Amino acid sequence: MIWGSMSSSGVGCLQVISQIMTKEIYEEILEKNLSKSAQKCRLGRRFIFQQDNDPKHTAKSIQNYFARKKIDVLPWPAQSPDLNPIEHLWEHLDRQVRKRVNQPRSTKDLAEILMEEWDQIPVEVTKNLIDSMPRRIEAVIRAKGGATKY
Repeated sequence: MIWGSMSSSGVGCLQVISQIMTKEIYEEILEKNLSKSAQKCRLGRRFIFQQDNDPKHTAKSIQNYFARKKIDVLPWPAQSPDLNPIEHLWEHLDRQVRKRVNQPRSTKDLAEILMEEWDQIPVEVTKNLIDSMPRRIEAVIRAKGGATKY
């Protein structure tokens, strides 16, 4: 499993997770990576963080973490994969890994390749994903919340 962040100005940190994600592990990942990711993405101190409604993301302890750190979290509708740009970034990362001549032979190899490919994602990729959000929203509205081409 992986955790990563992005903005229209590029990718933030990537964290490869080798155990089952719990709310405690999620908080550790946020503590270790979120501030660094915001700096890497040139977001400044005040930014709005977007995540889905996975129960570990919405746990009271995580809400308290964001409150303590004074991080605004974007309210996110349930069941909205068409609206989550990072899902499309994961697809891009997967395609890049699969294109490699030297495929991973172990989980350690895979983690190293994921990190290498993540750091090579062009800013244009994340910018295009963020810039496509108005079109994605319109498509979901037209589909009355149903599936779209995205």
